[in-house]
Amino acid sequence: MRNFNNEHSLHHRESRQKGAVRPLHLIVTDQHQQWVGGLTAEVYWGWVEIHKFWFHEEYRGKGLGSKLLAQAEIAAQGMGAKKALLTTYSFQARTFYEERGYQVVGEINDYPPGSSYYTMVKLFDAEEDCL
Repeated sequence: MRNFNNEHSLHHRESRQKGAVRPLHLIVTDQHQQWVGGLTAEVYWGWVEIHKFWFHEEYRGKGLGSKLLAQAEIAAQGMGAKKALLTTYSFQARTFYEERGYQVVGEINDYPPGSSYYTMVKLFDAEEDCL
């Protein structure tokens, strides 16, 4: 599969070069330096792909998620990202992301049963309304 992708996609081939995929990790700690939240992502192809984004329950709803996401977006833009990509479930954070400019570009219904799984995208430039 890699050989096929390398042969047919310059972007796949280039992403396998050292340094082409750049990690982005942000950790939030409390006053005792214990982890209370964080975000992991990768920047490549002009995108930041957010993989994990979490806070311990007692820290949710206090605005920390908004601040962390904004910091991650700024850092990713500094690394060359012009767009962001993430996934979430209907029972997780769809409205949180929509309130911050993300748009649903794909949905898998009944995954898991009774829920939906969303792919969401945000453009960091003036083309934001063009999704």
